[in-house]
Amino acid sequence: MAESNFVDYVKIYCRSGKGGRGSSHFRREKYIPKGGPDGGDGGRGGHVYLRGNRNYWTLLHLKYERHIMATNGESGSAKRSSGKDGEDRVIEVPCGTVVYDAETGEFICDVTEDGQQVMLLKGGRGGLGNFNFKTATNQAPRYSQPGEPALERTVILQLKLLADVGLVGFPNAGKSTLLSVVSAAKPKIANYPFTTLEPNLGIVSYRDNRSFVMADIPGIIEGASEGKGLGLRFLRHIERNSTLLFLVPADADDIKKEYEILLDELRRYNPEMLDKDRLIVISKCDMLDDELKAELKKQLDKELKGTLSSTSNKDAAKKVGELAAKRALEKGIDTVVFDRGGYIYHGRIQELAEAAREAGLKF
Repeated sequence: MAESNFVDYVKIYCRSGKGGRGSSHFRREKYIPKGGPDGGDGGRGGHVYLRGNRNYWTLLHLKYERHIMATNGESGSAKRSSGKDGEDRVIEVPCGTVVYDAETGEFICDVTEDGQQVMLLKGGRGGLGNFNFKTATNQAPRYSQPGEPALERTVILQLKLLADVGLVGFPNAGKSTLLSVVSAAKPKIANYPFTTLEPNLGIVSYRDNRSFVMADIPGIIEGASEGKGLGLRFLRHIERNSTLLFLVPADADDIKKEYEILLDELRRYNPEMLDKDRLIVISKCDMLDDELKAELKKQLDKELKGTLSSTSNKDAAKKVGELAAKRALEKGIDTVVFDRGGYIYHGRIQELAEAAREAGLKF
């Protein structure tokens, strides 16, 4: 099997340039016996930058270039001539790249926009020449500064695809087929599990000449959080999605159970992913006739009612009320004046106030 050209994880070694040393030189010209110091400063070392580039969609170009090193600054010279600065190195990365320190795991930066430039390593400053150290009492300094040393660091670059909708489902649920129909993407499609081994992106057009990006990731199976199947390696590609679209095939033994398994695997990976908007889509409905479709719809309405967590404004207001009451009670405040700000006491305002009152806050 040919190796895929989609690379979303690389580890690279980076080193900035060291500063050039200052010069300890004295002016020597005819008829000028005591010319004084004229040593120039050293040049600064080159910086190492990260820059987002929307024309890249993978980290493949860094897979075979594991050492990124800027050049050193040159030393100063006579006649107060400063040394040449080292050349900067710019690492082009796709938008959505997250950078971590390889040794400590510390988060360094997140490149999300085209043209965004982040300094990864700063080059060393050049040393001062002896011209800078002359004084009235020390008119012939014979010393200068060395340049600052270079900085080095091994970093991990992880790509998290930037998409609006992420497709989640078991292997062979029809995710790639859906992506190929609603967009111009051409993912591999076959009638066996784990056909998709890498994420795919597609741009979906809709009314008023607008569009959104849909991401298809390899299928998830029960126990993926423990490393089964392809594990949860590709789930980071839907962490940034605003909406998750769950695909469950119509021929599944238990649609509700499969949906709950997928939810549980997402929860084990990152509980915050359950706060996103969620949609359930039943795929492969072309195998059902109208009677089976109507019966399935009736059954799902009954089983899944209340399973989907509501993300309405009322629920959000209720959470805010509970949190406000908790914070106030922690500070010893148990009675407050509730100012509705002119809003009618219903809907979100009512939910917020009732939640705060139930949590122990008095109005």
